[in-house]
Amino acid sequence: MTEKTEPLIVGPGGGETVEGPVGGPLTFKARGDQTNGTLTAFENVIPPGQGPPLHQHADEDELWYVLEGALRFKLGIGMHSAPAGSFVFVPRGTPHCFQNVGEGPARILVMFTPAGMERFFEQFALLHTPGPSDFVTIGAPLGMTVVGPPLAQSDPV
Repeated sequence: MTEKTEPLIVGPGGGETVEGPVGGPLTFKARGDQTNGTLTAFENVIPPGQGPPLHQHADEDELWYVLEGALRFKLGIGMHSAPAGSFVFVPRGTPHCFQNVGEGPARILVMFTPAGMERFFEQFALLHTPGPSDFVTIGAPLGMTVVGPPLAQSDPV
């Protein structure tokens, strides 16, 4: 028998905040232990020009809602613009990455289903001087595989 999931509300500014993997604050809104393993959600601020390396998840679908700013996404082999108000869904197994292409910080809501990837962000936040190889070493045991570099400013949209 599965455990009953309780309703959850997190008010403005609520949730635990850590340093995100590409810089900027990351605030957890829902974790797997609060959603009976169904969902992880967090708000993340992405500095200009920043974004993760090209990667894929074996077990989770990933979703974003761009709250402020402008991102561009590489999804599989395609490049896509995602200004504020855009929603992006990436099914598990799809190579993807994004980059903040605006002049100021971008603010995004990120969700994973099922939950579990919060462990990656928690572990990354514990590092004193994180580097690009940490995406590989922390991500691999959690089913995240890095398959390429982050987007460069010169990459076409």
